[in-house]
Amino acid sequence: MALIVLAADKGAPGVTTAATALAAVWPRPVLLAECDPAGGDLAYRLPAPGGGVLNPGKGLLTLGATARRGLEPAQIHQHTQKIIGGLDVLAGLTHGEQAAGLTWMWGPLGRALAAIPNADVIADCGRLGAHPQLGDLIAEAEQVVLLTRATLDHVAHLRERLQITKAHGVVVIADPRNYRASIDDVRRIVGPSVQFVHGLACDIKGAELLRGQWGGRLDRSLLIRTARDLAARLVSHR
Repeated sequence: MALIVLAADKGAPGVTTAATALAAVWPRPVLLAECDPAGGDLAYRLPAPGGGVLNPGKGLLTLGATARRGLEPAQIHQHTQKIIGGLDVLAGLTHGEQAAGLTWMWGPLGRALAAIPNADVIADCGRLGAHPQLGDLIAEAEQVVLLTRATLDHVAHLRERLQITKAHGVVVIADPRNYRASIDDVRRIVGPSVQFVHGLACDIKGAELLRGQWGGRLDRSLLIRTARDLAARLVSHR
């Protein structure tokens, strides 16, 4: 249905947490795909149903091993796993060195993820810049959202990144004590270069709950409350 890419420039502030929180509250069927060439950690962060563990070797690496002759959307789900709460996850590489043998994959992967029927895909692409070939995947996205903190150095890197990366929106990982002011500050700085600037609460306790047993406490957290608002905004901008 739609491929939504989340990424950042320097430091990749909270991209994986943001992507997971969004997928957890997404209003339609969704797949969370860990597409960071530097390696991912969803398999180590998130428990499987019943409190088990995910298989870190099943996901992007096994998909790449079977898709050299072509990659079709139907192949993706053969390499996904379910985490607690029933969310489907395509686990990423376990370390960055594995990306060296998969430089060919990012474009075909982007096309396959964008063409998955009956589900949106939220792709965690981590930090941009170190792996230019990731641009082939990003080019297939319906929406590209860059994350930033409201500090001077992060926003400076964001402005530079917006000059070379076509992004539709910016999400500010904002301190709840200065939530609206932080978002407004970034909105003034980036100006009309993106369609929207939105926020997501910097909520350490909520992020910790996201790694454990999902339930009422997580649902009431600032992270999930702001993620739900952000999900509605992203869907409305399609």
